[in-house]
This record gives sequence, C-alpha cells and structure tokens, in this order.
Amino acid sequence: MTGVPASAAGGTGRPAPGGKLGAAAVNQASLWNIANILTMMRLVLVPAFVVLLLQDGGYDPAWRAWAWAAFAVAMITDIFDGHLARTYNLVTDFGKIADPIADKAIMAAGLISLSALGDLPWWVTGVILFRELGITLMRFWVIRHGVIPASRGGKMKTLAQGTAVGMYVLALTGPLATLRFWVMALAVVLTVVTGLDYVRQAIVLRRQGLASERTATGSAK
Repeated sequence: MTGVPASAAGGTGRPAPGGKLGAAAVNQASLWNIANILTMMRLVLVPAFVVLLLQDGGYDPAWRAWAWAAFAVAMITDIFDGHLARTYNLVTDFGKIADPIADKAIMAAGLISLSALGDLPWWVTGVILFRELGITLMRFWVIRHGVIPASRGGKMKTLAQGTAVGMYVLALTGPLATLRFWVMALAVVLTVVTGLDYVRQAIVLRRQGLASERTATGSAK
C-alpha cells in the first residue's frame, strides 16, 4: 500500500511517534484518497443501478434513464480513479483489488439484468463474462512470471462494452435501437479477439518464465 509522503506526516521525514502504531495510522489514512473513494462509489452504484433498472418490471423509460445515469457515472469514475491514482501516487493495495472488482461488477450487473429482462441474448452475456473471468484467472496463473499489460485492444473492448450496455439500458427505438445492436456486436468481437490475444501473451510469458527459471537453476549448479 502506498504510504503518505513524509511532508504529509509532519514534513520532517522522521518516523512518527509510536513506531509501528504511527506507521499504521499513516497507511490507514492513505486508504481514504480520492481514487479509492471513487472506486468505493462505483461499488455502491452497482446495486443502485440494478434497482433502478428493474423498477416497475424494468420497462419504464424514466427509471431506465436513471439507471443509465448511474451506469454512466460508474463508467466515468472508472476512467478517473485510475488516472488520479497513477498521477498523484495514490496507488494502494485496496485500489489494486477493488478497482477491477468494481469494473467487472457493474458490467456483469448490466449484462445479467438486461438478459433477465429479455433485452439481450444470454449467450452474449455468457461470452463476455466467461472472457472476463477467464482472463482474470489467467493473470493470476502467470503472475509469478510477469504481468500481462492492458493492451490498446483491451481498452477499446472496454469502451465498446460500456457504450453498448449503456445503449441497451436506455429505452431506444428506431435507428438507435439498430445502432446499439451493431455496437454490441463490435463489443463481442473485440471481447473474443482480445481474449485470444491475452491467452497468447500468457502462454508466451509462462514459457519465457519457465525457461528463465531453468537457466537460473542450471547456472546455480
């Protein structure tokens, strides 16, 4: 977890009185930064979004507009919390864990709710959620060999998914309803293509890691 700079702890750079107790207080205070607050806000928005979307059977345009607003706020905070954390050195262990959970939770809530309402085929929800869960597990599988960085395609996938789900949340008709179909189709294609690319990267990374370990073991003999 990222600690508070020495200047924020008194400006002297010396350990705070109380040894470990003082350090713990500093680390605890660093948890409550703007980036983490935005992440926690996004987590709170997940159940609020579902409740708004499902009001009056899930087909009231006004409630769906409010649900869209909650979803849009969640998507916007997703952009800003990571940027703020990196720019102002606010990265914490909590943020590393909670941020991806919040991202996947709001997307999963939208997809599952829309499929339950009959607005979105279940196979679309299944493909996207299977990919997201699979890539997350795969990252943990190869994490001792290295980190798979987020690609430009992955960012485009996230943007397409968020745009498509947001359009499906709104009660659109006519050309806009047709447009959202094609945006969701693009999101599904990007989901599959980027997922396969991450699998390729994970296999290469693991092979390189195992080769390095064998080389290191051979050199040590």
